Amino acid sequence: MIFMLAGTSDARNLALELQSAGYAVTATVVTDSAASSLAEVGLSYLIGRLTAEEMATIITEQGYRLVVDASHPFAEEASKNAMAAAEKANVPYIRYERAHEHYAHPLITVVKDYEEAAHVAAEKRGVIMLTTGSKTLATFTKVLHGLENTRVIARMLPRLDNMEKCEALGVAQRDIIAIQGPFSKELNEALFRQYGVTLMITKESGKVGSVDEKLDAALACGIETILIARPNIKYGQQYSTFEDVLQAVQNTL
Repeated sequence: MIFMLAGTSDARNLALELQSAGYAVTATVVTDSAASSLAEVGLSYLIGRLTAEEMATIITEQGYRLVVDASHPFAEEASKNAMAAAEKANVPYIRYERAHEHYAHPLITVVKDYEEAAHVAAEKRGVIMLTTGSKTLATFTKVLHGLENTRVIARMLPRLDNMEKCEALGVAQRDIIAIQGPFSKELNEALFRQYGVTLMITKESGKVGSVDEKLDAALACGIETILIARPNIKYGQQYSTFEDVLQAVQNTL
């Protein structure tokens, strides 16, 4: 039995690959939407954010023999909890990490984290589109809200809690784009032009995370981009292809 951290489209596909190979997989996700996506393809799932202790208890009590972490590249806390839970439950841990992409262009500035992205944006100002989700919205509003010649457009999932967060942080309704992807290059370009965007902030989430479409659109429009690098985490057993993960699972179980 495999305990798997999921929640993204490629994680779901990897879970299906593992299940097709004959392994019993339970995927853990944090949203009802992600759970519905798993249910649609017949995958077993758990919903909710779990601490390391809670994960370890589930792994031990339910007899899971392996943890496969296929969480989002920026889900740093979830990955650290999964590694700690696997160690506590004395089971192996395998990380599936989307392949890294390397971008070099005069209009692209790579930064190490959200805080640096916010301060670099404060220097550039203009019409700034955030495509980094709602979780770190406060990091940006704290630095950018009220700055002269600065407008922040927040693009995020159309969830009630996101709208409540925007209201609490003083993000005006006219500055919210509540929409769910995937986004084509053409749609990104249309949104950039509609809002007169001069600076875009995004994360290096890999091709599956549609970062290429955002960057291609921004470059086509001559828009500067702040690209947030992935967290520097030492995962141990780490693979970037389904084939390598499957081989590692076969070698482990």
